[in-house]
Amino acid sequence: MYKWLKKGLISAAIAGLLVAGLAAPGTPIGTASAAADTAVSNKQNFSTDVIYQIFTDRFYDGNTSNNPSGSTFSSGCTNKRVYCGGDWQGITDKINANYFTDMGITALWISQPVENIYAAVTYSGVVNASYHGYWARDFKKTNPYYGSFTDLQNLINAAHAKGIKIVIDFAPNHTSPAMETDTTFAENGKLYNNGTLLGGYTSDTNGYFHHNGGSDFSSLENGIYKNLYDLADIEQQNSTLDTYFKDAIKVWLDLGVDGIRVDAVKHMSMGWQKNWLSSIYGYQPVFVFGEWFLGSAAADADNTKFANESGMSLLDFRFNAKVRNVFRDNSDTMYGLDSMISATAADYAQVADQVTFIDNHDMERFKNSAVSDRRLEQALAFTLTSRGVPAIYYGTEQYMTGGTDPDNRGMMSSFSTTTTAFKVIKALAPLRKSNPAIAYGTTQQRWINNDVYVYERKFGSSVAVVAINRSASASASISGLITSLPAGTYSDALGGLLGGGGITAGSGGAVSTFTLAAGGVAVWQSTPATTTPVIGHVGPVMGKAGNTVTIDGRGFGTTKGTVYFGTNAVTGTNIVSWEDTQIKAVVPAVAAGKYNVKVRTSGAVDSNAYNGFNILSGDQVSIRFIVQNATTSLGENVYLTGSVSELGNWAPASAVGPIFNQVIAAYPNWYYDVSVPANTALQFKFFKKNGSVVTWEGGSNHTFTTPSSGTATVTVNWQ
Repeated sequence: MYKWLKKGLISAAIAGLLVAGLAAPGTPIGTASAAADTAVSNKQNFSTDVIYQIFTDRFYDGNTSNNPSGSTFSSGCTNKRVYCGGDWQGITDKINANYFTDMGITALWISQPVENIYAAVTYSGVVNASYHGYWARDFKKTNPYYGSFTDLQNLINAAHAKGIKIVIDFAPNHTSPAMETDTTFAENGKLYNNGTLLGGYTSDTNGYFHHNGGSDFSSLENGIYKNLYDLADIEQQNSTLDTYFKDAIKVWLDLGVDGIRVDAVKHMSMGWQKNWLSSIYGYQPVFVFGEWFLGSAAADADNTKFANESGMSLLDFRFNAKVRNVFRDNSDTMYGLDSMISATAADYAQVADQVTFIDNHDMERFKNSAVSDRRLEQALAFTLTSRGVPAIYYGTEQYMTGGTDPDNRGMMSSFSTTTTAFKVIKALAPLRKSNPAIAYGTTQQRWINNDVYVYERKFGSSVAVVAINRSASASASISGLITSLPAGTYSDALGGLLGGGGITAGSGGAVSTFTLAAGGVAVWQSTPATTTPVIGHVGPVMGKAGNTVTIDGRGFGTTKGTVYFGTNAVTGTNIVSWEDTQIKAVVPAVAAGKYNVKVRTSGAVDSNAYNGFNILSGDQVSIRFIVQNATTSLGENVYLTGSVSELGNWAPASAVGPIFNQVIAAYPNWYYDVSVPANTALQFKFFKKNGSVVTWEGGSNHTFTTPSSGTATVTVNWQ
C-alpha cells in the first residue's frame, strides 16, 4: 500500500487516490488447471530464498494487446499514476530469458493479481488508475491488464521450471475508493463474487463494509475498524465475507502459488486473520508474510505481538529503517545497526522468518543523487547476508531512483546483467542455499566502530563472517578479530567485487590483522559436513492436528527418526518424509498450545529445540466477544480469557487483550475479535487489570457454542 501517506504529507483526498490502483474485466475462474508443483517443493520455508518484488505493471510489457485504452493508460509511462503496460507475459519472458536465474533470484513477489476497478479516479484534477492492483472489485477473477488465468498459470509454470517460487500480493482489507454520499464516485467500492455483485459501499444493508469514518491512526483499534483513507473498508467479521475470502485465496493457491504477501495487516483484526490463516494452512501450507507499516525504527509492541501470535511473518520495517539510517541517510552508525540486530532477535520469536528489505513501493527508493552506488551495494550485501528473508525491489539492481509515490514506481529502466549491484546479488543470493549459517544462523558482532561492522552468522558447524566498511575515504585495520572459522585461509565470496580480500584464521578462530578498504565488503565462510542434527526452520509455525509441517535444517540423516512436539512423539506414517536437510511431519492430536519442536535421529541424537510452534484447538472461526457495562478506573483495561488455548486457558498472563472500547462498541462496552475453535462449547470470563492487579468479574462462567463455520458475535453483561 502507500503507508507513507500517514505522515501527513498530503491531503486525505489525495491520500485516498495514492493508496490504491485500478483494473479491467477479468477472466472467470476455471480457465486454467492447477499447477503440478514439482520444481519448487518447499512452500513453507523462504529462509534460503531471495525474493524479488515486481510491480507487475511497471516491469515489462510482453503483450501490448492487453493494455487498457484511454485515460487509464500512459504510453511510455509519462503518467505514473495510470497503467503503463507491464503484464504477466512480460515477467514470463524475463523468466525464460534467465534474467532472474542469472541474478540468483529464487522467488518473485508480484502485484495483487485480482480484478480491479476499471474506472479512472480523479483527485485534484489528476487521473489515477488501479495499475498497482490495490483497488479490487473481484478477488476471484484476474486483472485483464495483467493477463488471463492462463497467462498467470504459464508464468507460474515457467518460474517453477527454473526453481523460482511465486508470491502474490493479496489485500483483503478493502476494495476501492468510495464515498458514502456519492454512488458515482469510482465504482462505489463494489465487491463481486466471480462476476456476481455482492454489494457496494453505499446502502450497505448486508454489512459488508465498515462505516465508521476514516482512520486518524491514533490507535490500533482506530486503524482496524475505520476506513484506510477513502477505501471501502471490508468488515471481515461478516460471515459471508469470511467465507468469501477463504474461498477466494484458494483460487490462487490452486494455481500453484508458493507464498502470500498480505497487505495492510495492521488494519485488520488479528483474530480474523488468524482464523483465515488457519484455513490456508489446512488447505495448502505456504509462506505468508504481512505488511505492518512502521514509520520509524522504534519498536512497536503491537507489531511484535502480531508477528509472534498471528501465525504469519511480517515485512521487517525495523530492519529497513535502520539500514536506511546507516547506509543511506548517515543518521546512525554501525552501533545502531548492531543494536537493531540484537533487539529484533530478542523480540521476534521467529526472527529468521521476517522479510527484510531496503526499499519498496511505499517509500522513496534507496538510491538517489546523494547516495553513492557503493552505499546501495553495501546495503544489499548486508541484507543478503543477514537473518530474515531478503526481498529486493525491482530495479534496485539497476540503481533506479525515485522519490515518493508514484516516482518510486517507474518503468523498469534496464535489464543489464553487468551492473555491480546485479553481480553482488548474483554472488551472495546462492549462499542462502549453500550455507545454512546465512539462512538460519545466529548473528554475533565480532568487530565494530562507527563505520566498520564485522559480524558472524553461525549454524551448527557452518560459519559466515561478513565485514563492511561504509567509509568512502578511510580504510580500516582490523586486528584482534576472533571468529568461529576453522584454521585456514579464506577467499572473499564476492571475489573482490566490493574491494574485499582474503583472510587467514589460526587456531581458535583468531584472524590475522588485515586491511578492509574504504567502501569494502567481504564475506568469508566455512560449511563443513554436518552430522549432528540442527533445526533451522519449522513452517508454518501454526497449525492444527493433522496439518503437515516442514522442518528444515542439517544432519537429520536419511533414516526416519522421531519428531517431538514437546514430549509428544511423531513417528511412523506420521513422518511424511525424512531427508538429511528436511522432514515433513504431521501435527499430533495433543492439547492446544505452544510447543518446542525437536528432532531425534535414528541414531538417538537430539537436535536443538525450535521454539513456539502453536498447535490450535481445531478448525478456527472468528468470534466477536462484547462485554457491556464494564466500567473501569484510571489505568485499568479489560481482558478476556476462557477454557481454550486461544482464550488463554484461564491464565491472566495469556489472556486476550487489552480489548477495545471506542469504535464498534463504546465505553463502558468493550469488544474484541478472536480466533477460536469451531463447533466448540466455550466458557469464558472478562477481568480488569491495572499493572499486576487483576479484578475478575463475578458470577458463573459465560458460555457460548461456536458455529462450525462463518463468524458470530456473543454479547454479555459484566457480572
